[in-house]
This record gives sequence, structure tokens and C-alpha cells, in this order.
Amino acid sequence: MTSDTAAAIEENLGFLAKCQMFSTLDKPAMRLLMAHAYRRRFSAGERIFNIGEPGLSMMAVCSGCVRITFPSTTGKEIILTDLSVGDVFGEISVLDGSERSANAIAHTQCELLILERRDLVPFLEHNPQVCMKLLSVLCGRLRRTNDLMADIAFYDLPKRLAKQLIRLRMSLPGAAGSPQKVRLSCSQNELANMIGASRENVNRCLKDWERRGIVDLDDGIIVLANLAEFEKLAEA
Repeated sequence: MTSDTAAAIEENLGFLAKCQMFSTLDKPAMRLLMAHAYRRRFSAGERIFNIGEPGLSMMAVCSGCVRITFPSTTGKEIILTDLSVGDVFGEISVLDGSERSANAIAHTQCELLILERRDLVPFLEHNPQVCMKLLSVLCGRLRRTNDLMADIAFYDLPKRLAKQLIRLRMSLPGAAGSPQKVRLSCSQNELANMIGASRENVNRCLKDWERRGIVDLDDGIIVLANLAEFEKLAEA
């Protein structure tokens, strides 16, 4: 093993210890796994993989943000989730050996830690605690996707939009103790793709809320001016 390879493994070990799925592993198991891992950088907007492609690897986000999307019947892409540092994705194809079930895009410039299926599956077979963590990740993703599909199927646009804005707010660091007014940097087109709507209808709804003093629209930034009212809209 060269000194550069050893240094890369040590760097990956430091990241892996912070990744919830692998944090329960002891050092020897981590070293065994990291001996097969490698990193790759992606530019903002670059496709990581497409739905239907062979799923030969699982990735963990080392830096930046990865967006997971699914094509709708209208040709637009529904945004399923945004993944940040420590999150893993591509696990479904690794487990069943089938094709990718969604699209993955580098939402920002990002760096990924990549584990090939041929190396990961034997490792999982000998480390059941990691399998349980992986199942927990899968269940959480399934619940969020079910919630999204239920929202699109049963709720009108204002309620879907209010629920999504609250989700975005809760994803902010320190959201529980945040002030009454919260600024969200999210385009109207992105919001539309998150809730299965058109940008025009999202704009119309936000403008109505602005007139009612529920939001402030500040040069592309959405300011939630009345969180109590938003909670009422989401629960109505």
C-alpha cells in the first residue's frame, strides 16, 4: 500500500465515522470497507446517474448537496429529496441488483464516497448492524415518498405548498429555536417540482399569501412571516 493510498483511507475513515449508517463499525471493519472505496467530484448540475441505469454502486455525500428526482407523466421531474453531508443514496440497486429507481443530480458542486456493489454486498453479509442501519434509511425514504405522493393525490395546492415550506424550514440548522420570520432560498420552479405543480400556480399562491401578510417575497427569497398561520394552512 502506498503512502497516498494509506492517507486516502485515513481521510475516508474520518468521514465514515461521522456517517450515521457506518458509525457503529469498529476501526478494523471500517478499514476493510474503505480499502475498496474511492471518491469522485461532480460539478453543479452534473448527472450522477439516471433512472433505469445499472445500479452498481452506493454513494455517501462527503460535501455539497445531491438532488434525487423522479420523472412525472408530464415530462417534468418531481424532486423527491435533497441529500447533504453524511447521507447515502443508491442503496436500493445495491441491495437488489436491479436498475436505478430514480435520478441523482449534483445540486451543488459535491464530492461523493463511492462503494461498488461487488465489494459492499459481501461486507454487508458479515456486518448485520450495517444492514439494519440501511433498512432504517430505506424505511425513512419510503415514508417520505409515501407522504409526498399522498399530498399530491389528496391535497390542494395551498396545503401542499404550506406543508413543503414547513418541511424546508425544519431542515434548516437550529430550526426549532429559529426566530418567527424564516428566510428560505428556494426558487418557485423548485417548489413546483417538489409538490407536483406548475410554477405559475405556485407564484399565484405565494402572491396571494403575500397580500395576506403570510409571506414576504424578497428578490427570489421567500420569507415566512407568520409561522403560526403556515401551520394552520398545512393542517387545514
